[in-house]
Amino acid sequence: MSPELIQVSYSLKIDTVTTDHAEAQRQLGICTSCRYCEGYCAAFKSVTRHRTFDVATVSHIANLCHNCRGCYYACQYTEPHEFSLNIPALLANVRAQNWEEHIQPRVVTRHMQRYIWPYVMLTALFVLLFSVAVGAPWVSALPFYSLISHNTMVLIFLPLFVLPVIALILGLRRYWKSIGGKPLKLIHVKEAIASAATMKQLDGGQGQGCNYEAGERYTSIRRWAHQATMYGFLLCFLSTSVATLYHYLFNYPAPYPFFSLPKMFGVSGGILLTIGCAVLIYLKRMADEGLGSQQRQRAEYTFTTLLFLVGLTGLLLYWCKGTSVAGGLLIVHLSVVATFFIAIPYSKMSHGFFRLAALCRESQLSSRAL
Repeated sequence: MSPELIQVSYSLKIDTVTTDHAEAQRQLGICTSCRYCEGYCAAFKSVTRHRTFDVATVSHIANLCHNCRGCYYACQYTEPHEFSLNIPALLANVRAQNWEEHIQPRVVTRHMQRYIWPYVMLTALFVLLFSVAVGAPWVSALPFYSLISHNTMVLIFLPLFVLPVIALILGLRRYWKSIGGKPLKLIHVKEAIASAATMKQLDGGQGQGCNYEAGERYTSIRRWAHQATMYGFLLCFLSTSVATLYHYLFNYPAPYPFFSLPKMFGVSGGILLTIGCAVLIYLKRMADEGLGSQQRQRAEYTFTTLLFLVGLTGLLLYWCKGTSVAGGLLIVHLSVVATFFIAIPYSKMSHGFFRLAALCRESQLSSRAL
């Protein structure tokens, strides 16, 4: 299709939006005329259903995007062409603006999306707090719950977990309303979870993988790293949940032997989480920064490093129990976990939840289009 034909074949419905939203509307208008990338992912399947792109539609498409960058390397209208398409970077910016707009307080979201210092400050504060709570020197070989009681742990971590989750739920509710989401049916949720669980959108549309760190080549490494990180995190969460049931329902307090569910879930989850995050950090360093949200690169590195440290310090704490470094490792581990809990709704972690909501909405829209 000639550039002249594309120029006259798309129209825009521009509301009062940010520059990134308006530019995304322009570029998506060109994409829906070209349609070369139609089978690449859920984002482009959604693009081809539209001829105009209002704010809600752009927001929905942005949260479907996994930033695999296959569309960029396949596109004939990227720079130096006069259209200068860069869909991955634009959708990354719009996506982050969605999180900053819907997760409140917005000032917290903006700072944790853009800067390193909130993570450093929170971790340092928690190191001080847990040093006081533990009440023992950093060099200590005492068992875990001899250094800090279970009740103290619950008193500290319960609000640190519940309050951010409430902020996330309220933010998702605002996002759902903003994109015109309807009451969900079970089939929509099942389709969304199946897509997210398999990282389906990172297969390049043909099963060959994505182009994130490899440019013109295809690779599935990022998909595997995402899966390791996601399932590692879920196993760690399951470990904590099972241990909580053991403690309160069966009156079976920690510590637990290795061949118990909490330990097996926790150790395997920690290994997957640590490896997955390490690979994601490496791939991010290999990737082209110009195809992502450049204003938020440092905070994205910081959050992934934080998640890596959650897994690593948890494993080290288990392997070093009974040694003189156990006390210091406990303080560091609890501090990074506490910072992670606070960061859940305000960091790149929100992408997973917003994307699941977008997949649910996409399932709704797809079923209506049939």
